Amino acid sequence: MSTYRAIFANREFRNLWVSSALGNASSTMTSLTLAILVDAATGSALLAAAIMFGPSLAQVLGVSTLMSAADTARPRRVLTLLAVLSTVAVGIQAAVDLSPGLRLLLSLAVAYGLSIGAGVRWGLLGEVVRSDEFVLGRSAMNLSVGAMQIAGFGVAGVLLQAVSPSTVLWIATGCAVLAVPVIRFGLHDRAPRRVARTGLAETWRGNRRLLAERRTRPLLLALTLPNGLIVGCEALFVPYAGPRAGWLLAAGAAGMMTGDLVVGRYLTRQRRLVVARYLRFLLAVPFLGFAFELPLAVLCVLVAVGSSGYAASLAQQELLVELTPAELRGQVLGMESALRMTTFGVVAILAGALADLTAAAPVMTACAAASLAVSVGLTRPLARIGSPHGSGPAAEGVQTVRAPRDSSGRRPAPERR
Repeated sequence: MSTYRAIFANREFRNLWVSSALGNASSTMTSLTLAILVDAATGSALLAAAIMFGPSLAQVLGVSTLMSAADTARPRRVLTLLAVLSTVAVGIQAAVDLSPGLRLLLSLAVAYGLSIGAGVRWGLLGEVVRSDEFVLGRSAMNLSVGAMQIAGFGVAGVLLQAVSPSTVLWIATGCAVLAVPVIRFGLHDRAPRRVARTGLAETWRGNRRLLAERRTRPLLLALTLPNGLIVGCEALFVPYAGPRAGWLLAAGAAGMMTGDLVVGRYLTRQRRLVVARYLRFLLAVPFLGFAFELPLAVLCVLVAVGSSGYAASLAQQELLVELTPAELRGQVLGMESALRMTTFGVVAILAGALADLTAAAPVMTACAAASLAVSVGLTRPLARIGSPHGSGPAAEGVQTVRAPRDSSGRRPAPERR
């Protein structure tokens, strides 16, 4: 079994990880700052949720239009361009006193680009590390998300009580700036995985192939709906707790990071599949605690425990990669990411709208209960795909595809099942 030390010895992986961490730190600080700005200006839970999670809706445009770039474009070029555009957008948010509507529009534009970047990044990960290191690499990348959310939400929450929101946004701009040279000079200029023209037609050609596969549909549902409904809870942290929402968000990030660490590093493939069955339920149950008037410290513990359930996605993404042809892996991972983020945005906005009509706590409880119900409904379809006693491509009659070449040009030995 590989280790984090081994994959971080890979210089290109380190740079991919660092650039992702800097981008996540920037986006986390920006989203919390904008949510508090809009909440203070309007007093609307709907608008606060929309500015924080609404940009995720733009991800569906990425999966519908240019997601083929994940496999048909040069990864370093795309990631560098998107990092520059993100830096400019955050800088504008910091420099100009925009209305809530304009802030949301600018955030939507950035989210559209980032949806394409997610497919490029996850597809590139499969080439930067060996095939048997993909889950560990994905876990390490998820850890960067968790760590930067803890740092971003925590630091931004503290700074917002001491300095102006524009100052926090300038700090977020600085993080985004640092990511640009790391991408440009730290990644190899790799060729596209398949030869085709990036565009709408090629994107939908790949999407049709992926959506027609009956084995991947339950996985896509499991990766989007239960998680998205819990994000509906998280979208109401600001209306629920005000400036103290940063503690709830940081607790969630800590729980997610812990789950990814344990599942990605210490469990074998078969154990990941078994544990994932229970993690999907663990994700939802603790959030039912918002039905009661509990102290914030207790709620932070419940949020951390529940968020560890996000680690079920590691096993589900592993199966998704195994069931997808190599030339479409970037696109399927980009599609999964975009659909998941779109679900986050839809549920967050619906939760905000309902909270405006009632209150945050009952809506959060309803979202948690709905997530639990969806996970129960998906139990049998997922069991047919992911049985540890006979799952994956071989068991389903899928032709096994060749692993991507590593950075030295060699094909790694196939992972033992």
